[in-house]
Amino acid sequence: MSRIPITGAARVGGIAGNPVTHSLSPVIHNAWIAAAGLDAAYVPFTPRDADGFAALVAAGRAGLLAGINVTAPFKEQAFALADESSPTATDSGSANILVFRDGRVVADSSDGLGLLIALRTQAPDLTLAGTPVVVLGAGGAARAAAATLAGAGARPRILNRTPARAQALADDLGGEVSVADPASAFEGAGLVVNALSVRPDIDLDRLDRQTVVMDMTYRPVVTEFLAAARRAGLVTVDGLAMLIGQAGPSFEAIFGTPPPDLDPRPLLLAHLGEAVSGSMP
Repeated sequence: MSRIPITGAARVGGIAGNPVTHSLSPVIHNAWIAAAGLDAAYVPFTPRDADGFAALVAAGRAGLLAGINVTAPFKEQAFALADESSPTATDSGSANILVFRDGRVVADSSDGLGLLIALRTQAPDLTLAGTPVVVLGAGGAARAAAATLAGAGARPRILNRTPARAQALADDLGGEVSVADPASAFEGAGLVVNALSVRPDIDLDRLDRQTVVMDMTYRPVVTEFLAAARRAGLVTVDGLAMLIGQAGPSFEAIFGTPPPDLDPRPLLLAHLGEAVSGSMP
């Protein structure tokens, strides 16, 4: 990949979060920038707090940035600071993309699309329409997963160790989203999504052999949960596929062009030191 010099006309984007040093987004976007020969750069921002993030958004509004991706803990604030929002961002109440246009801030969310792309890529035989899906957790990641899956026609069941939180999430999302009964949560489930930051304590032997298991975490790419699912002979979907899936729409929104035909997965696995263990079986 050649790299053209950055000029005074360069388009600047980035990712904002705290912490953000672990983020792989700069690796993905700068590889695409180089492959496409763009006069652009994608850099990390670490606002100290909500006031710092608001200052960063103000800088974008003032014309200093083309756009940013947003990660924890600023996704809800990003949505609140926007002048207009996509239906996807509005449904989730958060945004992982802010684009700055003529002094206005436009919010969008590609997290859900990233999840669907990951499923299509690594579990192409999975049909979501009408399929019961178990979502483990009741936080922001679970909300994004459940809302996306419900929108794709699935029937999400929220399973959380605090039933009240699961009920609050199900009530908020409505529609086909329900609270799982722990005793029968996995009956008929075609997909189990771990939206927790830790390994869930579930018995994989309770799952049908056709059930797909997904972990939204990508450090490590093959989590203990996914490794156990693979040993059980189940199809698995990793968080790295979701990260790559959501990055494409982000790149196009920020830089105004689709990403080039470059699969960043091998580069990311090498960056993580998981070139072998992170490969799909």
